[in-house]
Parts: sequence; structure tokens; C-alpha cells
Amino acid sequence: MKNKQMILVLDCGGPNNQVLVKTIRELGVYSEILPQNIPMDKLKVKNPQGVILSEEAALGYGKTYPEIASNLRELNVPVLSVSYDVPVVTYALLGEVQQTNDGRALLKDFLFNSCHCQGDWTMDAFIEEQVQAIREQVGDKEVLCALSGGVDSSVAAVLVHRAVGDQLTCVFVNHGFMRKEEPERVQAVFREKYHINLVYVDARERFLSKVAGVTDPEQKRKIIGTEFIRVFEDEAAKLGQIDFLVQGTIYPDVIESTTSSGTTIKSHHNVGGLPKDLQFRLIEPLRELFKDEVRQVGRKLGLPDEMVDRQPFPGPGLAVRIIGEITEEKLDILREADAIVREEIVKAGLQKEIWQSFAILPSVKTVGMKGESRTYAYPIVLRAVNSQDAMTAEWVRLPYDLLDIISRRIVNEVPQVNRVVYDITSKPPGTIEWE
Repeated sequence: MKNKQMILVLDCGGPNNQVLVKTIRELGVYSEILPQNIPMDKLKVKNPQGVILSEEAALGYGKTYPEIASNLRELNVPVLSVSYDVPVVTYALLGEVQQTNDGRALLKDFLFNSCHCQGDWTMDAFIEEQVQAIREQVGDKEVLCALSGGVDSSVAAVLVHRAVGDQLTCVFVNHGFMRKEEPERVQAVFREKYHINLVYVDARERFLSKVAGVTDPEQKRKIIGTEFIRVFEDEAAKLGQIDFLVQGTIYPDVIESTTSSGTTIKSHHNVGGLPKDLQFRLIEPLRELFKDEVRQVGRKLGLPDEMVDRQPFPGPGLAVRIIGEITEEKLDILREADAIVREEIVKAGLQKEIWQSFAILPSVKTVGMKGESRTYAYPIVLRAVNSQDAMTAEWVRLPYDLLDIISRRIVNEVPQVNRVVYDITSKPPGTIEWE
């Protein structure tokens, strides 16, 4: 698959570029998004089977971007111009402007009849290709992976292990802000199931002392991120000569780094924000994949559902779901409440239908009653949202019966909590996380 067939999507202001690329991939053809101003020499290196211009207005191929059109003719491959007028898709193939209500049929015709693609890009083929590429890249050298237990780093680690075996060592740093029983589950999967060399670092006291008294959310994140780097560097130094570093970079990280004009939207710092001066060569086996494709690879590699379907979880963990100062007591409270939320969401069969669902612990206390006694305890905030890309999000209308069960369990099973509330704010104006 080294010379796999590729369809390039040039971002000319179209609003649904990721959907377009994912649809092409679902049809069995590999596709990438590139900015519309990409130089001609870089286009040629990609050697595409065809090119799609993703436009905002229905002006047709060659009319909106005549310079691009001229360059693309030099490639001598089929070119499709797609715009997103509602309710139809307006497109032009080699200059003939047409309209259709069936965008998927249009793509199939373009891919298989105009571009003569074979439709053989699958996750099995991807795994085989990456394993071979990693073996060739690494040779007999040693490889290091910072393992968070999240989907991306876990799938990347197992994929690299399939390629190089015991040449891979994973470093799993427990900063103390993980969810209930998560450190134990991660170690069990990687040590007992995959027999991967795993260095477990219990750094809970070290991290907790660093954030003691800190209430500003940005300061928390910076302290935790910096300390993670220091711990990781300390452990890496103990392992001797390491030549390669595995990062769980995925395709949305790459896409979000540039706009259609090639300017940066936001930078992504993978594997704990490791600094650029670390002396490693990078292995990024998931760099071409969207999140759902990463999950598919994880399933094919045999990772358990609870790890593959794991919801997005912030790097600083529960530290940014505790509003205000972080203490060991607050962490214990939030772990118990969060575990109840996750357990009941799974029982209700909603785990795969919700982007994120979790508990938040504010710094305030409220008056309540348990039995005949007055209490002065913490509230727990429930948050559940759906999103495609985390840029926007809608709050989930959880069933009242489920909310009732979660609320009753939390106030009955977590002694320091006497109230549960539900956040019904979408993004914007709110954000998904509270800090």
C-alpha cells in the first residue's frame, strides 16, 4: 500500500471538508485535505489519482480559483469542484456544472469511473502498511512511548508493538488525576494482554504538591504539563539510549494546524506537550486517521471496548474538573461521583451515543439534609454533550429517569455530596470542560 491511490481535497473555503474526506475514505479510497494555495511541486509529490476543489460558492471549476485550475490541468488528472449550496450539491467535473441531491453517488462516480480508483483502502491494509513502515524506520533501535491510557496513545502503542515487539518501552505516568481504577486497568491491558514493556511511574504526591493552593485553571494546566515533561524526561534518561518516540498524533491535529490559507488555527502538542529539543525521531502511525478510524484500528488490534470507546479526557485529568484548589479529598469525591456517572451511562446503553459525559466538583458547598441532620457539603455538576469535532457542542437531553438514578446514587454513595445539578449549556457560549 506504499503507493496507495489518493484523492486530494483542496480547501477552497468549503465548510464540510472533513465530512467529504471521511466519505471518500468510507468508499475505500484514501483522501487528504490540503490548503488551496499548496505549491505545484508539493501537489505532484502526492501523485493524486484525482483532485476535488471544496468551494463555498457554486461558481464551478476554474471560475473561483483560475490559477489553481491552471495548475491542476498540468497534473492531468480528473478534477471535481464541489460547493455546498443547500439543498443541493453543485459541482463541476472538467468544467461541466451540474447539480445533484445525491452527493455520495456523485463521489462514487468520480472515484471509480473518472479516477478509476480500486477502493482497496481498508483498516486491515492500513495496519499492514504501518507495521512494515515502522519496521523499516526503526530497524534494531529502541522505541519509547508516553502512554496516557487514552485511545490515541493506546492504539499507537499496540500498533508499534506489533511491528517491533520488545524494542518498545511504554512509560505510564500516574499524575494522580486519573479516573477510578484507571491506572490498574491500563497496566493490566498492556502488561497482561499484550506483554508490552511498561514502566509505571507513581507520581501522585509529586504532582499534588506542585498544584497545592493553585486555583487558576491555566496555571494548573501549565504546572501539570510541565511536570509531566520533567517526569517523562527523568524516566527516559534511566532507560539509556532511545532513538524513537511514539506520538498519538491523529489527522484532525494535522488539519487544525492550518486553514485554507495555510495559517495556523491552533497548535497541537502530543504526548504531554514534549519539547522540540528532545533527541528523538518521531513515529506517528496514526497521523493519517480520523478518530473513528483510530477506534476501528484499535478494535482490529484487539483492544478492549472500554479503552477503544473511551470518551475524550483532558490531559490534566480530573484536575480541571475540580473548580478551584485541588486536594486529595476533592479528588476522591470526584472519582466516586464520576464512576457512578460513567457506570449508569453504560447501563443505559448510551456510552457510544454521547461524545462526553462526566462529573464536575465546584468549590462551593451547599446546605442540605440527610436523614434528619443538616449537611453542608459539595454539589456535583453533571455534564453531557454531543459534538463532531469539539469545536461546537450541544448538551444531551438525558432521560429524566437516568438523571434521577445518577443523582440518587451520588448523594447516597458519596458522603461529602448533598446536591446534583445538570449543566444544560451548549458550546458556545459555554465550553465542554469547566476549566
